[in-house]
Amino acid sequence: MQYNKNVFIALIGQKFAYIDSNSRQGDLHMQEMYKNLHQLLTFRHAVTHNPIPLDFHQHQDQYEIYFFLTGDVHYFIEKQVYPLQYGDLLIMHSNELHRPNFQSKKQRYENVVIHFNPAILQQFNSPQFNLLDCFDNRVFGEQNRMRLTPPQIDDIMKLYDRMEMHRRPQALPGSEILYVSTFIELLVFINRIFQNQGKQEEQVMMPDKLSSLFTYIDENLEQDLSLEVLEQVVFMNRSYLCRLFKKHTGSTIHEHILFKRIARAKHLLREGSTVTDTCQLAGFNDYSNFIRTFKKAVGLPPRQYQSQQRRI
Repeated sequence: MQYNKNVFIALIGQKFAYIDSNSRQGDLHMQEMYKNLHQLLTFRHAVTHNPIPLDFHQHQDQYEIYFFLTGDVHYFIEKQVYPLQYGDLLIMHSNELHRPNFQSKKQRYENVVIHFNPAILQQFNSPQFNLLDCFDNRVFGEQNRMRLTPPQIDDIMKLYDRMEMHRRPQALPGSEILYVSTFIELLVFINRIFQNQGKQEEQVMMPDKLSSLFTYIDENLEQDLSLEVLEQVVFMNRSYLCRLFKKHTGSTIHEHILFKRIARAKHLLREGSTVTDTCQLAGFNDYSNFIRTFKKAVGLPPRQYQSQQRRI
């Protein structure tokens, strides 16, 4: 086969230039990751004897790995409540609403929590293994809990000990690399457990009436969700409904609806919706109240939040 030698050399040069360009881009991504490492990947091992109640929350652009050690806690995630025992592992997508519900005020509460930006993992995935599989490839609000065996608890504790050691200020040079590599090892470990356990029957803690209520709220955020309406939806006296909701979630129906509407508003603004349309579609009937409530919850007024998200 005949070929033009100059064309062949030019093509080879372009190929190596492409590889070199991609390599430099990868190096840049890695350098940016290490520069902002402790904002993109946070590790916290905490112990308290008087845990402070937390509101419903999500972590925008952050996934969460929660490992439970001690305490008397029922953990609410979307429409499910998980009573926790030593060694339970919870995984949460950035869009999954969650909060711990402490069953007693005075208790020793110990956990290990990792928050991370999923974007940092793109360069570590292989064609055969997706490190975010357990977060992304499951039904929203389901299969959040993994109940580990004693050997698995020992293995994961060793990984946590290594991460904690590598993140210390006095850690040796190169510890930031070991911190990341141990985290990658942790995600492989978690995904293998997730894939092997399959879909398990969860212990049902949420009454059917509340499950129906959560579904109705999610599907009708832009509608009237007053107690007068909700008690008709679930055929339950509003006083008893409020007590039941508080018992199982640790919060009020009003707080839950408000958070859901704020979360919907943030999503709409990120997608490019106008502030006026967002107010209506998220279920806020009063524009001034929407601006005030959004700023209090998010820290920024809606228009400024939208501009910030566009820059990001």
